Amino acid sequence: MDFSLSDEQVALRETVRRFAQAELVPLAAELERDNRPVPRDMVRRYAEMGLLGINTPEALGGLGLTNLDALIVLEELAKVSSAVAFPVFEACVGPVRAIQHFAPDALKQRIVPQVCAGEMIVAVSMSEPAAGTALTDLSTRGVIADGKVTINGTKRWCSGGGHSDAYLVYTRLSDAPGAKGIGAVLVEKGTPGLSFGQPETLMGFRGVPSADLMFDDCVVPEGNIVVPAGGFAKLMEAFDLERCGNATMALGQASGALEDVLGYVQDRQQFGKPLVDFQAVQMKLAEMQIEVEAARLLIWRAAANSDQGLPSILDSSSAKCFANQIARSVTGNAVQLMGGYGYSTQYPMERRMRDAWGWGIAGGAIDIQKVNIASAMVGRRFDQRR
Repeated sequence: MDFSLSDEQVALRETVRRFAQAELVPLAAELERDNRPVPRDMVRRYAEMGLLGINTPEALGGLGLTNLDALIVLEELAKVSSAVAFPVFEACVGPVRAIQHFAPDALKQRIVPQVCAGEMIVAVSMSEPAAGTALTDLSTRGVIADGKVTINGTKRWCSGGGHSDAYLVYTRLSDAPGAKGIGAVLVEKGTPGLSFGQPETLMGFRGVPSADLMFDDCVVPEGNIVVPAGGFAKLMEAFDLERCGNATMALGQASGALEDVLGYVQDRQQFGKPLVDFQAVQMKLAEMQIEVEAARLLIWRAAANSDQGLPSILDSSSAKCFANQIARSVTGNAVQLMGGYGYSTQYPMERRMRDAWGWGIAGGAIDIQKVNIASAMVGRRFDQRR
């Protein structure tokens, strides 16, 4: 068992880190201030660097590297901000992976290379007003007839809503109850019958657009079905990688906070000496370091243990649960150590804390990850309805 990165992985991480620190820090401040997403010219810059196809096969326009490579890159970007990392999150661990693994070949060949080239952003649309954690309660429906799918319903909490170019929409595709009737369809922006609600204003995640999606007799070709009815388990299998991405986005808030506060406590003086010389500060720094390293190892294990390119629910839920928890504690402690400077919007620390709380809600709340973990441990799903 080797816990060290290869020379190539170290070089990849350092290249992305230099780029992120030199070019994305000022952009992150702008996105936070204006609550706008990464500009398309920067998305194309990401593409030129290969960042949108790190773990995508070369035949589909990617670099053909591993999930672990993608998560290493994602953390370096997330250290700067959730917003600047979000396009890479969506491209490398988001809905594009479901398209890559499960979509018909014609759809896969049309969509995935565009994502890698920075010409298309794809978002996932899962939740509904009455179906969040209880995802199998969703009521959006797609009726298949004459080679077309007609979709009706409302989706909520879509990160990328109104901004992305296409949406992987979880919808009912048959009358079968529960998960048996659920599949997923790709709907491109501009399709008649698709409209968007007002942009959400959230506690954090500024620069990550979010809005409701409304489908009113929205018609797409039957070839846009990524996963047919009964394929809910496949969708969740692909989502296990997104859990690892969510965990990495949370980790980035924590590891970035730790790097910032480590510099701060060595520079800031009180009572005639640097803060780091106080034992109470040393104890807190050590705790934060342990939490960050433990979260990173859980995430990397999940990626390294990936089977057929996708992690297990046990590994991914364990990583997400722990990373979400420690991101909140590490960023909170960093704010406390920095005092007024940590609480000021003139510095990124308070933003890190707000975003850390968001990652513990998005993609399945912390407590539902614990249910997933217990289910994997005993080898069966628990019926929450009885």
